[in-house]
Amino acid sequence: MKNIIYVALVMLVLSSCQKEKKIGFIDNGTVINDYQEKIDLEAKFQVKQEAFRKRADSISLAFQQEVQSTQTLAQKSSQRKAQELMGGLQQKQQLLQQQMQVEQQQLTQGFQADIDSVIVKVKDFVKGYGKTNGYTYILGTSDAAASVLYGTDENDLTQTILDALNADYKKE
Repeated sequence: MKNIIYVALVMLVLSSCQKEKKIGFIDNGTVINDYQEKIDLEAKFQVKQEAFRKRADSISLAFQQEVQSTQTLAQKSSQRKAQELMGGLQQKQQLLQQQMQVEQQQLTQGFQADIDSVIVKVKDFVKGYGKTNGYTYILGTSDAAASVLYGTDENDLTQTILDALNADYKKE
């Protein structure tokens, strides 16, 4: 019986010596969406998107003018020549559409790659923050995937991490 008491006492002492786990959480959506680098990337993308739209509109307008002049010329030409002219226009229209589609995809893919890079940067920053500040876990949550259903304000690191991230970004 004494052995059982000694074993229980030793287990109690050992379990009380274990380091308490430090846990925090962040709202992923807030951190990502309010991160200045992402905001800057979105603004740069909008400028590129607007420039692309203007260029596409300009090309479209020039093509419409070419269509009108070709139609006028086709009306004055033989039927065979008119068909050739209109066939050439159709090919040109398809090429222009493909070119615009490829450029739009490249623009979108470039933006997505930049955003993915920002997300990796945020994850790495949170990991480093956790190690530096002695956290055992830093959980991420969002409205779409609520992995943290409840947490006290003292464990909410969202604003702390966001402020540190933005301060680190300003240094660059």
